[in-house]
Amino acid sequence: MKRQLLTPDELAAALTQLNGWKATDNHLTKRLEFPNFAAALAFVNKVAALAEAADHHPDITFGWGYAELNLTTHDRGGVTDVDTALAAKIDQIT
Repeated sequence: MKRQLLTPDELAAALTQLNGWKATDNHLTKRLEFPNFAAALAFVNKVAALAEAADHHPDITFGWGYAELNLTTHDRGGVTDVDTALAAKIDQIT
């Protein structure tokens, strides 16, 4: 992947292919709800495995019944194709 910042048009097009992701402050963000803490933790662990395989790591906040994901390419200062690719993989496990 190029790891180049997406243009506003490219980002808008990518968001149409993603489920529930939003573009916020140079990040892709998504909040998911779960029935309990254990389910949220299990999801976070699945995301961790995907992130390790992609060598691209989201910021994750989670607690009882929720997980929040933030994806950005830090060395590029915004959203790249690497972020949208990982978001798509995360969508496959939700």
